[in-house]
Amino acid sequence: MKQALLTLICCFLTTLLFGQAPQTSFSVKGIVIDSASNKPLDFVTVALQDAKTKSPVKSGLSAGDGSFELKAKPGDYQLVLAFIGYANKVIKLDANQSAIDLGRIMFSSSAKQLNEVSITAVKPVMKQEVDRLSYDVQADPESKAITALDIVRKVPLLSVDASDAIKLKGSGNYKILVNGRESALMAKNPSDVLKSMPASNILKIEVITTPPAKYDAEGLAGIINIITKTNADEGYNIGINARHNTRWGQGINLNGTVKKGKFGFAGYAGVGQQPKNKNTFTTTQQRLVNGNVPNPDTVLTQTGENEFDGRYMYVNGELSYEIDTLNLLTGSFEMYKEKGWQSQNQLSVLESAGEILQRYRQLNINDGRYTGIDAALNYQLGFKRSKEQLLTLSYKYSYSPGVSNTSNTFSERIIFPQPDFLQYNDQGAKEHTIQLDYVHPMKGWNIEAGGKSIIRNNYSDFSTDLLVSPGIYERSEEQSNVFDYQQNVHSIYNSYQLKGEKWSAKGGLRFELTTIDATFANTGDKLNTKYNNLIPSVSVQRKLKSSSINLGYTQRIRRPGIYQLNPFTDRSNTLFVNTGNPNLRPELSNSFELTYSNFKKASINVGLSYSFSNNSIQNITSFRDTTINGENQKITYTTYENIGSNKSLGLNVNTNYDITKQLSVSLNGQISQIWIEGSYNGKLYRNNGIIGNAFANIGYKFGKENSWRAGLNAGYFSGDVLLQGKSRYFMYNSYSMSKEFMDKKASIALVANNPYSNFWKRTSSTRTPDFIQYSDYNQIYRHFAIRVSYKFGKLSGEIKKNQRGINNDDTSGGKTSGGNG
Repeated sequence: MKQALLTLICCFLTTLLFGQAPQTSFSVKGIVIDSASNKPLDFVTVALQDAKTKSPVKSGLSAGDGSFELKAKPGDYQLVLAFIGYANKVIKLDANQSAIDLGRIMFSSSAKQLNEVSITAVKPVMKQEVDRLSYDVQADPESKAITALDIVRKVPLLSVDASDAIKLKGSGNYKILVNGRESALMAKNPSDVLKSMPASNILKIEVITTPPAKYDAEGLAGIINIITKTNADEGYNIGINARHNTRWGQGINLNGTVKKGKFGFAGYAGVGQQPKNKNTFTTTQQRLVNGNVPNPDTVLTQTGENEFDGRYMYVNGELSYEIDTLNLLTGSFEMYKEKGWQSQNQLSVLESAGEILQRYRQLNINDGRYTGIDAALNYQLGFKRSKEQLLTLSYKYSYSPGVSNTSNTFSERIIFPQPDFLQYNDQGAKEHTIQLDYVHPMKGWNIEAGGKSIIRNNYSDFSTDLLVSPGIYERSEEQSNVFDYQQNVHSIYNSYQLKGEKWSAKGGLRFELTTIDATFANTGDKLNTKYNNLIPSVSVQRKLKSSSINLGYTQRIRRPGIYQLNPFTDRSNTLFVNTGNPNLRPELSNSFELTYSNFKKASINVGLSYSFSNNSIQNITSFRDTTINGENQKITYTTYENIGSNKSLGLNVNTNYDITKQLSVSLNGQISQIWIEGSYNGKLYRNNGIIGNAFANIGYKFGKENSWRAGLNAGYFSGDVLLQGKSRYFMYNSYSMSKEFMDKKASIALVANNPYSNFWKRTSSTRTPDFIQYSDYNQIYRHFAIRVSYKFGKLSGEIKKNQRGINNDDTSGGKTSGGNG
């Protein structure tokens, strides 16, 4: 109830604040003109700054005809103009005038510009391009106090659910990249990595809902591209971030940039340890009669306690060597390692009419390790004809092994024949990628073409050992095998972009040939197949006076990843087993987008989307009769299947508004109607419903030079609609207070997340012809954190970075918390 009240208050305050924007008695207007072409410039950032402190007061963007107007309280101001490729321009304003018309302002790309300044806090947070939305993290003043996962909640079209899983337009079927490339950091649990990383490490986040042809066709809902701070200047800059969280433990992050002559390096690294946490769960399964009528006399109940802890570390580095003005060599290295321990103690009871049919207690202890490594080398050739004409040759090697050891022991048995057992699974992926990209600019046009080959080997060596006598285990050949899955993807693409004053358009085609060879060492079974896909993408943007309209269409592929393909059967809960399906086919989706963006006063983005798939990959649950030690047992079996259709119609809204120079508000929300249908084991399943989420942020800056900042965040996530069930809603609230000092080189922040309740009950339901099942999991909810950061060094140049590189975004992860499957 408290959480619901908080969210209502937040929404009420937001509405109230919008309605109480103060009247101003000072205004300045003008028209921004390109000094070379003598044409008006749109989307130029125009900022009003305090003439003495240089602190921002108001900011906006020039309209399609170059015009702008800013209003504020009377004061001594200067006007700042900023645009990519143009030197910053500062104009002193007469404090005695209440209305100033500057007329035509000539804006030059020449470096010989008087009164240049370093602009701070005047950049727009959100930007709409022809095929993507971008969120400028560095322009968000709260980025110094919160984690990278917290900042994701603010990004248009993105949300974070109760399990910290990232959603794109309410869907988990997307790809996540770092600096345009698939990343070892994000390959397994992107939410965990972003939770441990300060938001200050990130430059901006792009949401690409209509991915152009240069991107692999994977990711049904689109692509999330996280761009980290990789530019460095002559000299060095080092930043240190440390945090302590009452639930998630301690962590430290070090980031730095160095440039000396033609050499440059930028990178970051972090380590952390999660203390032991504990929560409880309950699963109730009621058997059905004739596939419809519940049988109240036959109920399976499982209650238990789950404990877990872990350690992790991550490293990311990019090295640049500028051979000359036309030749650039870059390399990158990335590694993520985690080690976790988990213990689950549960009691299982099957009753009928008050009589116990079966009972046992199971203790499951798991030790797991995961490593992700990426290494890449890129050569970029420029041309004297144009700085935008580029030829790039790239190579990348990726390796991501993971090992899991699980012991299962049973006690308090009543009619339960399962012996104690050990399970082992060594799985992972190795891949080599080579890619060639060419960009050819023409007057008003941009042409891109290229080719790519991915040689990928997924493997899994799994086994089950059964206890035959005290201390002696025997290998179960039926539950042991070596699975080798060789997947090669060869592709070529060609795309065209038209850039006009009012209209911009991008379109292209990508052809992909996929070959698959899979073998099972113990049984000799083989799987050989290949398929072709021709993927179109089209996006159009129409610029208006102070806004734009975007229309896009694309097809996307969701290829199954190793977690979905792996036939290893996870029996950590003996009566509820999970396994992959090596016979899965790729899922093909069609997606349409219509978006309106306005940046005149309060930035606002409104989008309408529709997507459909006719062979969607779905989790499917059913009963299976299994013989254990000669006795028949009904096992709840969950796997993946290509079944049926998945349709979604959605609306999303995002806005950011600076009410005063101290007070700002942002809202981010979306709502979708989902239709899912599919047949499995001769039974037709249908489900539909409305899902949605909303996030609100209120930030207030105060004190000398606005060095103090207070923030309130509140959010709502409706839960998911699944083929056989649904999950419960989730509400979120967070409070933060931060202080900058030492000339803004250091900061400290205090954060309280969900302080009203220690746990939150995560509930889901599943219905099949055999049973109705309800699961309750007490999710850790309340936690507090303190974060400290410090940076030092001096910079005065820029690192060269290749503009094209490898981004293997063509597979889904299956089990990742980031929703890659």
